[in-house]
Amino acid sequence: MGHSGGVDLGGTKIQVAILGDDGEVAGQSRRPTPTAGGPKDVAHEIAGALRDAAAEAGIKTSALEGIGVGSPGKVDDEAGTVAGAKNLPGWGGSYDLRHALEKACGAPVSLGNDVQVATDAEFELGSGQPYRSLLGVFWGTGVGGGIVLDGRPWIGRDAAGEIGHVVVRQNGALCGCGRRGCMEAYAGRASMEARARRRAGRGENTVLFKIMEERGRTRLTSGVWSRALDKGDPLARRLIERAVRALGTGIASSQNLLDVEAVVIGGGLGLRLGEPYVERIRDAMMPHLFDDERPPVVALAALGDLGGAIGASLLVKKAVAARA
Repeated sequence: MGHSGGVDLGGTKIQVAILGDDGEVAGQSRRPTPTAGGPKDVAHEIAGALRDAAAEAGIKTSALEGIGVGSPGKVDDEAGTVAGAKNLPGWGGSYDLRHALEKACGAPVSLGNDVQVATDAEFELGSGQPYRSLLGVFWGTGVGGGIVLDGRPWIGRDAAGEIGHVVVRQNGALCGCGRRGCMEAYAGRASMEARARRRAGRGENTVLFKIMEERGRTRLTSGVWSRALDKGDPLARRLIERAVRALGTGIASSQNLLDVEAVVIGGGLGLRLGEPYVERIRDAMMPHLFDDERPPVVALAALGDLGGAIGASLLVKKAVAARA
């Protein structure tokens, strides 16, 4: 097998990795996800990021064995479409992402759920390798989940793993999905930013937006939250602790149902805040675990920012095997 491309499409960034036949990263690139426009604009940026990464690897995109894309929303690999990706601009309906990228890049495209492919990568290559069952929790713009049971990905009827929409408080905070009390309404970075803006607008002191401007950002990225915490910002600390409590409640409730061996914490905020906050999430789970004498291992994702892109590239391996 030759080079393959992997794309991690998120609400904030498009991360691309080109992997050689030895599995090593030969090239990579990163672009911000468009904040305006629609699916065509996002596809254009994905194609550009793929060309950048392929150039670093010394090849053209048309020479790739295939391209895997991990995307939010309802992903239909058979049809080549992504629908209802609400954390992407103007992506409420269905869009033929496969056709757009194959036309732009000249290589076959496989699609998968962004969090599930990242979970699969941690299971095969990262922190999940010692285990047969795994729950991946990716804490970023939203909160996504992926499940591996008895060594195989579990996607249910195509919508399994939506841990961000586990209810942690009945009739609680309004979530971006339109429902109330979801974990994501408390722990998703987009919801946290909206709350921070409301609090700051009422005159509450915070350095969050000052740091955002100093760093040339338009959103409260994971790095902005981390720097605000380092400065002891009280609003940032309260909102992050609120998020940790919600994560602990929702993950523990999911564990009570699935009883997996391990939980892997990734995503932009999870990776940026690192092991100290993985420990806090672990502690926040304990009061809610039914089998608290045998809690799951809770570990930080090992593959870092490239985990989602690496996981997406594994889709190519599976597609090539299916064609053989």
